[in-house]
Amino acid sequence: MVSGAREVVSVGVLARVFPAAEVDRAIAICGRSEQRSRLLPSRLVLYFVLGMALFSPDPYLEVMRKMTFGLRQVGLMGAWREPAKSSIFLARRRLGWEPFQELFARSVVPLAEPSDTWAFWRGLRLMAVDGTCVDIADTPANDEAFGRHGGRPKPGKQSYKRAAFPQARIVGLVECGTHVVVDATITEYSTHETTAAKDLARSMRPGMLVLADRGYPGVDLWRVWSASGAELLMRLATKRYSLIPDRLLPDGSWLTTLYGYTDRRHEHGIQVRALRYQLETDGEEYTLLTTLTDHERYPGSGLAALYTERWEIEATFKELKAQQIGAGEVLASKTPDGVRQQLWGHLLVHYALRVHMLQAARANAESLDPDRLSFTTCLRAARRITMMRPADFPPST
Repeated sequence: MVSGAREVVSVGVLARVFPAAEVDRAIAICGRSEQRSRLLPSRLVLYFVLGMALFSPDPYLEVMRKMTFGLRQVGLMGAWREPAKSSIFLARRRLGWEPFQELFARSVVPLAEPSDTWAFWRGLRLMAVDGTCVDIADTPANDEAFGRHGGRPKPGKQSYKRAAFPQARIVGLVECGTHVVVDATITEYSTHETTAAKDLARSMRPGMLVLADRGYPGVDLWRVWSASGAELLMRLATKRYSLIPDRLLPDGSWLTTLYGYTDRRHEHGIQVRALRYQLETDGEEYTLLTTLTDHERYPGSGLAALYTERWEIEATFKELKAQQIGAGEVLASKTPDGVRQQLWGHLLVHYALRVHMLQAARANAESLDPDRLSFTTCLRAARRITMMRPADFPPST
């Protein structure tokens, strides 16, 4: 048996993006390092949860077999025995979800370079914010912590409109060009996206242009996001604000002032630029609000055409839910902490896959836009590599 074989696991692309030293650091910061030797040390458990996300929806023991496949093939496992399902469950509970969030916060960054023209518009890095919901195991604990569409049935009334499963809500900040989820919040179903989205300001920076759909524009959220230094471009829900022009601009857009519920008129409003246009396909009217008040540098026609980039976040969530988690799949964790752990694991794995997709695109002679590569193909390749290329991680100290 090789030294430290109980911590040797084949994780392929995951270990290259999240090396053992960074994993150990995140575990230590959260106070989850071992005080004594275990069959399932914290580092192995963290990589195992990432393996659960990579091989979703495979069960515990199947994931463990796939992650140790390469080692068993070359005889490196020695006397290490496969843990029981109950042991893995207890090890996951000991580790918790906090090290995954810490690893995400320490490791995940926007990936596009200024030379990647497909990721920028007039020098601004294109970002988008939106939310999605993930079905989770139908247990009393999950239902209590996360809730579901339709709420709780009232005594004596039918609950046919109640969703079949509880749901966790993810609100993410995505780099449009690379589909990288740069930051995320995980909340209960009842938390409105705009409430959860305020926390994403921590990852917004000057030089970013953040796109968001109708439902997001609100004075409070606008103030929080714009204080980060990022520029904003959002679609306005019909008739939400009067948008009385303060000044008309030559390109057909105009400057206007928005007021919050607690603002005193003519004292505490915020000035924004508004533009309105109509789609040629079905005649639907769009109203956009932006912090980009310079109509010469940022013409209204360009902003209208740019707004379609917001759909890149929809494609990102499709990759995460339909392809990585699996269409129609329900997260298996029966406890709220387990759900959060799995979701952060999925976000980390999605980032790792997108890192390698970008590297592959840049290695191409034509320096491809990553949009031309298949996420499903990358996912399948990562699964093969993880089974075939063992990586030796020495024991934690």
